[in-house]
Amino acid sequence: MSRLLAALVAGMLLVLALVLLLNFWGEEKIHDAPPLTPPSGESVARGAYLVRAGNCQACHTARGGAPFAGGRPIETPFGTVFAGNLTPHATGLRDWSADHFWRALHHGRSRDGRLLYPAFPYLNYTRVTRGDSDAIYDYLRTLPAIERRNMPHRLRWPYSTQAALAVWRALYFRPGTYRNDPTQSAQWNRGAYLVAGLGHCGACHAARNVLGASSDMMDLSGGVMPMRNWYAPSLASPAEAGVGDWDPAHTVQLLRTGVAPRATALGPMAEVVLQSTQHLSPADLRAMALFLGSLSQGRPPARPAALKARKAERGAKLYGEHCASCHGDDGEGVPGAYPALAGNRAVTLPLAANLVQVVLGGGFAPATAGNPRPYGMPPFATVLGDADVAAVISHIRAAWGNHAAAVDELAVARQRGGSGL
Repeated sequence: MSRLLAALVAGMLLVLALVLLLNFWGEEKIHDAPPLTPPSGESVARGAYLVRAGNCQACHTARGGAPFAGGRPIETPFGTVFAGNLTPHATGLRDWSADHFWRALHHGRSRDGRLLYPAFPYLNYTRVTRGDSDAIYDYLRTLPAIERRNMPHRLRWPYSTQAALAVWRALYFRPGTYRNDPTQSAQWNRGAYLVAGLGHCGACHAARNVLGASSDMMDLSGGVMPMRNWYAPSLASPAEAGVGDWDPAHTVQLLRTGVAPRATALGPMAEVVLQSTQHLSPADLRAMALFLGSLSQGRPPARPAALKARKAERGAKLYGEHCASCHGDDGEGVPGAYPALAGNRAVTLPLAANLVQVVLGGGFAPATAGNPRPYGMPPFATVLGDADVAAVISHIRAAWGNHAAAVDELAVARQRGGSGL
């Protein structure tokens, strides 16, 4: 018995040592003192641009609060995480050095050594270069100093413990940097760097396991966004949101304005376009378009769909009453105003969650500099019941050559309840 106990203790100590090694491997010595001299104007301007590319303000600004002062709640399946204060106040980043900031992005650790929760997407930001990290730090130092203490996270046990987080990181996180692919052009590599790193596209467009981890942030294979009831479609599949057969100019147009001949940015993606991608340089947008276009090629396969006669009749009637005046009798839409539904990949995604969200809550493209007065779709949550929503969406997914599975009334009810609509 004593030998067995000794073996168990030795095994536990070995696992603990491995977890600690994996959590602190490769960290450099930290210089604690913040710089005494102001940053250069060039570095600040570059940092401001990179902050836009990373869409930092979206998470680090509470509704109605000062920009970058933190406090915004981020709901996760494990509880609520609150974004931190990024302004140069004592309650924010005043006492942080550039090394501390780099460690947060690259290693996912705070100034005091705490492990950060991956709601802060350091799994992507670890690919950001030290030069870009320093420029972002320099820009944040120039913001107005706002006093706002960071709010304690509200996570369930054991997810609230640093021990559990350390084990999670040992399993799923390795610090790294983006390395150029020598077989690709400089423009392609720039696009890959933006998509994989600061753009953190994989934070939404990658599937996650029950512990909230993704095996590869570069696969961009699509996934349900936890707690938001939106599906971020695959950026690598021609049947979902792959742009391999698009004119790259149309991909640029979508990222810059939120609308393109074959797509409209709605929901969370509309927020990304509004606050981030519309502000990127034409060169960076072209680089992202080139990289995204290389992920998928070919035509999407047709999927058979069968719809019961009664449900089909009901859906067609509802479509005629509520949808045809904008989207057309044959789902042809109006170019530049109302998207076509016939042949629309967003309509025939394997999961209909986005369609349910749009029908219940409305669909609104972002008001961007390139499209300042976008057309929108009103919400129907108070007009249509769950059975009606299921019927009209099922009709749209099976009409005019579309081939996608019907939507169940229960699925609509669950999504309506989860969205508070």
